[in-house]
Amino acid sequence: MQPSQLINSDEVIVVVDDSQDIFILFQDFLSREGFTVLHAASAAEFFQLLHTNKVALALLDIELPDRKGTELLADLALHYPDTSIIMITGTDDLQTALFCLRLGADDYLTKPMHLADFNHAINVTLEKRRLVIDNRLYQQKLEATNFRTQFLHQLNLKMNTAYLSSVELDDVLQAILVGITAGEGLKFNRAFLALFDQNHQMLQGRLAIGPSSWEEAGRVWEDIKIKDLHLNEIIQNFKRSLVDANQEVNQIVKGISIQADNSDHTLIRACTERKSILVQNGRADSYPVTPELLELLRGDTFIIVPLFSPSQSLGVLIADNFITHRPISDGDIADLEIFASQASLAIEHSYLYTKMLFKMHELEAVTQELEKNKDLLVDAERYAALGHMSAQLVHAIRNPITSIGGTARLLTRKVTDPDILKFLEIMAQDAAKIESTLEDLFNFVTENKPQKTNQPLYPLIRKSVMLLYGTMKKQGVSYQLNLSDPDPSLNLDGQMIRQMLLHLIRNAIEAMPNGGLLDVSVKQDPTSVSILITDSGTGFINSNISKATDPFFTTKIYGTGMGLTLVKKIVAEHQGTFSLQAGASCGTVATVTLPKSNEIPPSA
Repeated sequence: MQPSQLINSDEVIVVVDDSQDIFILFQDFLSREGFTVLHAASAAEFFQLLHTNKVALALLDIELPDRKGTELLADLALHYPDTSIIMITGTDDLQTALFCLRLGADDYLTKPMHLADFNHAINVTLEKRRLVIDNRLYQQKLEATNFRTQFLHQLNLKMNTAYLSSVELDDVLQAILVGITAGEGLKFNRAFLALFDQNHQMLQGRLAIGPSSWEEAGRVWEDIKIKDLHLNEIIQNFKRSLVDANQEVNQIVKGISIQADNSDHTLIRACTERKSILVQNGRADSYPVTPELLELLRGDTFIIVPLFSPSQSLGVLIADNFITHRPISDGDIADLEIFASQASLAIEHSYLYTKMLFKMHELEAVTQELEKNKDLLVDAERYAALGHMSAQLVHAIRNPITSIGGTARLLTRKVTDPDILKFLEIMAQDAAKIESTLEDLFNFVTENKPQKTNQPLYPLIRKSVMLLYGTMKKQGVSYQLNLSDPDPSLNLDGQMIRQMLLHLIRNAIEAMPNGGLLDVSVKQDPTSVSILITDSGTGFINSNISKATDPFFTTKIYGTGMGLTLVKKIVAEHQGTFSLQAGASCGTVATVTLPKSNEIPPSA
């Protein structure tokens, strides 16, 4: 083995012998082999060198001026276990050699000696020393790895308890941050957590934990020590401390607000590449560090670890040692990444639970609305059925009846025979009756006066959407409500407004047979409220939009078009306006505008 493999560059070999000639001989040989050699002429000089140098090997003479070499062996073995010893003596005594080996010497050489024997002894002794040291280091690493594994296992068990005890997202986030900073956890000084919003458009700071100064840190750590707080108690204490929104870390985390498409930002890079980024002294390998982030965190050394599920990026964890300035090691990063994986699962679990609750409430609302409004749905279906029947009657009967009636009336003016004239008049009268019946069918919506009361608008919209929830799900249509605050209170006939909304929403759904998005929005100004119902369907041909509210006009292969006629009538009875426009890219936008002051005008 080469000298560099046997000893480190800062280690030396010491010749402990009062003979200068022996030292020169050994130094000359060992220097040519690549070793650094020092000389000690006495035991006192030798111990002085031991205090000031890293001694890998001592060539120790048994007979020294101030002490015997054998007397030093016990002290050396106890206090300098990494220093190997080869005893050098002028006497060839087997008992002395064995005695030295028992006291801790690695080898025994007698003067005079062959350089080959000397070289062999040096190499064997240093090789054995290197193996012993390497074995000890490997053992320490193994023990450290085992300790870390046990520690992370115990931490995971404790955090699982914290996660499973609550599915509320804020409680989960609090447990995550405590796990990162607590003494029973990963022992970082500060931790910040940022998550993407629901639409994955912005990365927003959510929560933080950590002291702002040595004094504050000292108080917190001392309080934990005195009260003997454990992880669960710390989590509970942290929940109570959140009322102090003026804490520095809470102010810092509120400043994290980054567009998701800002691909140059350090935090977004960590999310998109799903890779941890270690920032040291304001720099990170292969990654630009945003100056604004350094200024916001008020520190230049921290670790960024992404949070993600198999389907999406969730956000990031940021941890540092702002108070102690303890370096962030590879082991710290590995532990935090393992912890972040578990935290990601907990966050995803909370999201799924929240979605499940929303779906449950949604289905409960649908069931309640269906139960409460069976008559309204039946009424809507009745309108559709009557409209279909009316269209059939109009197309099948109206033209022939008009022809018969018109011909009969024409003949009455040309015939003079009283008997024939009598029959022609009967035919004309009956044709007129049939034409009147057809007109009644055309205007089949009951001419009831609206029964208006002052009531909020948004519950009517939500209930109308819920009534058609099942139809939307069958067709793969999703919906979103954009209802601007405050909820306007208008003078309305609630039943009629819901009929109007049902027809508009049903039309929008029918325009998306292969699925799409239904958007119901409300815009307000000082004098009016506009309801916009937008679909992502194929839309009207521009030339047809103006005809859409005409009676019996339809572009469908079924239906009569009476729905929009009814809508127009209801809106007019509420002194409002109704319009249809083509969507920006596709589909149709139906707009109903109602005045905020819409009392029924007094009759003349």
